[in-house]
Amino acid sequence: MNKRDTVLSLFDTHSRPDYIPAAFFLHFDPTCHSGQAAVDKHLEFFRYTGMDFVKIQYERKFPPIAEIKTPDDWVKMPEYGLDFYEEPLKVVDGLVRAAGKEALVILTLYSPFMFAAQTAGYDTITRHIRQDPEKVKIGMHRITNSVMRFVKECILLGLDGFYTSTQGGEAGRFTDDSSFDQCIRPYDLELMEEINRRCLFSILHVCDYQLPYSSITRFADYPGQVVNASLELTGGRITTREAAELFKRPFMGGLDRLGVLAKGSPAEVKAAAEAVLQDAPERFILAADCTVPADTSWDNLKTAIDTAHSWRR
Repeated sequence: MNKRDTVLSLFDTHSRPDYIPAAFFLHFDPTCHSGQAAVDKHLEFFRYTGMDFVKIQYERKFPPIAEIKTPDDWVKMPEYGLDFYEEPLKVVDGLVRAAGKEALVILTLYSPFMFAAQTAGYDTITRHIRQDPEKVKIGMHRITNSVMRFVKECILLGLDGFYTSTQGGEAGRFTDDSSFDQCIRPYDLELMEEINRRCLFSILHVCDYQLPYSSITRFADYPGQVVNASLELTGGRITTREAAELFKRPFMGGLDRLGVLAKGSPAEVKAAAEAVLQDAPERFILAADCTVPADTSWDNLKTAIDTAHSWRR
């Protein structure tokens, strides 16, 4: 099996991977955010660490719009065309051509809520949803249309799938579920269901970068062949096996992005990875709970990946 076959065998109940796949992600220096420099840096990282698929970091943020100050102002939200995404599309094209035959190539895709936060700020979009969700939905719809254009173009370029990141359901973000159900979930699902229909491989990422979660059960029916999330919840820690059982699909994660991976020695990383692998579910990808700090040692990540690849149950 090559790396493509190994990862895809996670979803075949009649076979099992030759080894436990593993992958980690970080943001590169701004000089490597676009063009050939981005393609080269992603390839260097992929090949140095030995990870099992290429995950492209998305670096094209929505520009801030200072005029969005009240819920009524979301009518000012523009729809971006493909010209807006020219640079990330070039990186997608370059990496699909360079690595697509040896490994699956996927791209981080932020949720409409996250793009709205880039546009107006997290506090603003949260406050506006609480105040007048119907007005905010105008902007969310336009953001989703913009992102959908980008998604479809990436698929045409041969991208295998996406690392679909969602926020908005964290503990304390909203006082009731209706805010999430009206202004976040429908737009998440519009994109994710299109990806699920057309892509070979996608990862649902429940992102706790902004705030922790009290529960991740609300995402159990979200699309994605694999789930990646933090195991640390406000009510206590869950295990990788419990997460896999909740989502009824392979789980990816187990290691804290800010812990031993970022601060420890290779020997400490190896021991931490072995502890995770000892209790991991049958179909599993060793990874962090989110993007690791940019200054994380590549040797630490390679050590964790090598440990997964050599692990025997």
